[in-house]
Amino acid sequence: MTGEATQPPMAWRYCGNQVKLWREQAGVTRERLADEAGYGVETVRSMELGRRRPMLRLLQVADHLCGAGGKLLAAQEFLKPERFPERTREFMQAESEAIALYGYEPLLIPGLLQTEAYARALIGNSCPPLDDETIEERVTARIARQERLWRKPTVLFGFVIYEAALHSRVGGAAVMRSQLRHLVDVGSLRNVAVQVLPADRAPCPALGGSLVLLETGDHERYAYVEGQETSALYSDPARVSTLTQRHGIIRMQALGVEESAQFIGRVAETI
Repeated sequence: MTGEATQPPMAWRYCGNQVKLWREQAGVTRERLADEAGYGVETVRSMELGRRRPMLRLLQVADHLCGAGGKLLAAQEFLKPERFPERTREFMQAESEAIALYGYEPLLIPGLLQTEAYARALIGNSCPPLDDETIEERVTARIARQERLWRKPTVLFGFVIYEAALHSRVGGAAVMRSQLRHLVDVGSLRNVAVQVLPADRAPCPALGGSLVLLETGDHERYAYVEGQETSALYSDPARVSTLTQRHGIIRMQALGVEESAQFIGRVAETI
């Protein structure tokens, strides 16, 4: 639902409250805890209220000062950043069960085809900024998803990438050259097709944003679309049919696999 304020994760609020309860029971002031942990008093207050994620340093110091015997420190396992943003988790589950996936991406290299350097440049420059731990967790998760490209049983993948995505210098020229070469390498796999949609051949549906079509082992079909702040995973046959038709129109105008590999190679030489 849009227009509603997002609450901090429940784990943050519960852990912060536990720090506060242990601190008060032990007679430790917030000022002392802040001084020992090396944080400002307002920062500690925000962590205790769950507005900010309680950091490992705070848990270590609070556990020691309050005599918690490891009980506060144990909360660290439940405070690790989520591997995927909340709005994409349902799609990631469907993706993990897919036996076939067809996607179209107009502006970025698809996540399943990204190099680590490219993914790190994208995630590391999120707005608003993410902390280092969250960046590392999400980069690791994105690269781990790519095991599906090589894993058995084989999954069929088809990617159409709009020409503009090849020219966007995410991470700089060196990162982008490596990324384009990686596209050619992955596109040579038997179960993977990488096609380029040239700018001068783009049909109108190609300008409407990215989309992904999925089929699971139970032959359930899904369509996924994503924007700046919203995403939707559709299972309704009418919606899936509409998006499948759009993808078909886009794919018909794309270059063939061999032509696409040559196209990507030429772009790489100009960066």
